[in-house]
Amino acid sequence: MKHRLGSGQTYRAVFVLIDPLMNTPFTHRNLPHLFLHAREALMQCFRPILTEAGITEQQWRVLRTLYDYQQIDAATLAKEAQILAPSLTRMLKVLESTDMVVRMPDPQDQRRQQISLSAHGRSTVGRLGPEIEGVYQELEQQVGPGLLEDLYERVEALIKRVEETQKKPRSGQ
Repeated sequence: MKHRLGSGQTYRAVFVLIDPLMNTPFTHRNLPHLFLHAREALMQCFRPILTEAGITEQQWRVLRTLYDYQQIDAATLAKEAQILAPSLTRMLKVLESTDMVVRMPDPQDQRRQQISLSAHGRSTVGRLGPEIEGVYQELEQQVGPGLLEDLYERVEALIKRVEETQKKPRSGQ
């Protein structure tokens, strides 16, 4: 069975039947794995745009986060862009050397840095914006605006509930 991804790309769905009599400790599907599959399916649509621009997926997450936040500290940027702090430190050196970002000492705490897009970085994100939005529009046409909006809301609700639950102490600890 073939499925259309966008831009003429297809992937072949492989279905494996599991013997219901097989002894398994799992009653739920592997949700993190499912999210990784969804991420990969989506990134196949965005990856050609980023590759053409010479930007890695991780760099795009940083640039897009900075575009949305204007200016933030490195710890918040790492959290929001889902990048480990040591990797972000190395990446910021590259992005700074290519004039995509600017790092400045935090006026309230000189040990911290405030990071923002440079004019070149803002221009690059702005230039890629229409192509990126085109992918989202195609996705919206494929799945429908209602499903897409529902998906955003449900995933955000899931994240919020899981994070709230993780803050509470577990019984027996």
